[in-house]
Amino acid sequence: MTKHKKKKLPLVYQPLGFVLSWAGGALAGMAFRRTWMAIRHEEDAPDALDQDRGWGEILLAAAVQGAVFAVVRSAVDRTGAKAIERTTGVWPVAGKGGRD
Repeated sequence: MTKHKKKKLPLVYQPLGFVLSWAGGALAGMAFRRTWMAIRHEEDAPDALDQDRGWGEILLAAAVQGAVFAVVRSAVDRTGAKAIERTTGVWPVAGKGGRD
């Protein structure tokens, strides 16, 4: 592929990345709800402003939610990038990058 096409690919990837992010967020929300149900046997995790919940419970919920969202985001991002690479032969972002 030419350099010109390699430079354009990230712009083409942006709409796909948006859709994948939205789908990943929905998937992560479902995964977190199931995980919280398995851990605490409650349908809803505590909110930080819930006066009836203690610090430990609120921080545990936040840590679990953060971990689930990070894992799902990484899995969705990686799957999308590999699909673009298989389709076009070019990795969708320049350089090694890192989390923003």
